[in-house]
Amino acid sequence: MISESKISEVVIELLKKAVTVLPKDVVDALQKAYETETDEVPKSQLKTILDNINIANETEKPMCQDTGIPIFFVNVGKVQPGNVEKAIRAGVESATPTVPLRPNAVHPLTRKNPGNNLGEHMPYINYKFSENNYIELSVMPKGAGSENMSAMKMLTPSAGVKGIKQFVLDTLVNAGGKPCPPIIMGVGIGGSADISLKLAKEALLRPIGSKNPVPEVAELEQELYEALNTIGVGPMGLGGKTTLLGINIEYAYCHTASHPVGVNIQCWAARRAAARIYEDETVEFLLH
Repeated sequence: MISESKISEVVIELLKKAVTVLPKDVVDALQKAYETETDEVPKSQLKTILDNINIANETEKPMCQDTGIPIFFVNVGKVQPGNVEKAIRAGVESATPTVPLRPNAVHPLTRKNPGNNLGEHMPYINYKFSENNYIELSVMPKGAGSENMSAMKMLTPSAGVKGIKQFVLDTLVNAGGKPCPPIIMGVGIGGSADISLKLAKEALLRPIGSKNPVPEVAELEQELYEALNTIGVGPMGLGGKTTLLGINIEYAYCHTASHPVGVNIQCWAARRAAARIYEDETVEFLLH
């Protein structure tokens, strides 16, 4: 049985890794953007971002003062874990003062802040189940600057792919420099209103440059990536060649009379971390 204490221990380490060290695919994409940028202003912004990443790595301090709210994705295999939710909450509570994480979670009406990133449905945990011989934990600390630019729309089926493209474009234009570009866009198509937004966030777990296995979806990803990077919002909204580091799309079958599309935006600090805990409590960190 995987103990609650082991899960909490891994959660603390995942949160520390996520907020202090970006995955290689994100750093590589930012470095490529820096190398290909020719305009002095956006190039200087990208250099500052890369310097910031290096300082965070060296000092083991969060790369952004907004360490987000803790969003978890848990895949439970054929193992016997303890109380997963209890263990994750304990890990988040311990990580808040020790990493440290800014206490961002507040009551939505009173705005009261308990100071430990805990509250009703916080941390938020998404569950899946599989036949694997481990439990896999993924964390995505989500900052407000990018999350506030999320959007969802119930298109009519007649809007088709053209309608999807227009909505994604409108969402990016509306966001402008507010989500700290260059950004990554997660797009969820189909399902229902809530499913499309969940798929959009799950899409952000995929590495930059990965392609959806369905050819039609992969083609749409590439087309949107190329088109949206011509808009010129650029790093921190100051112009330049790179507005998007990547765009990932996930989809679900939907009702014949509906056509939901959700967009979730991630800032350049595309923080995520993942680990697998096996039955004997061996831990494998997947991204760091």
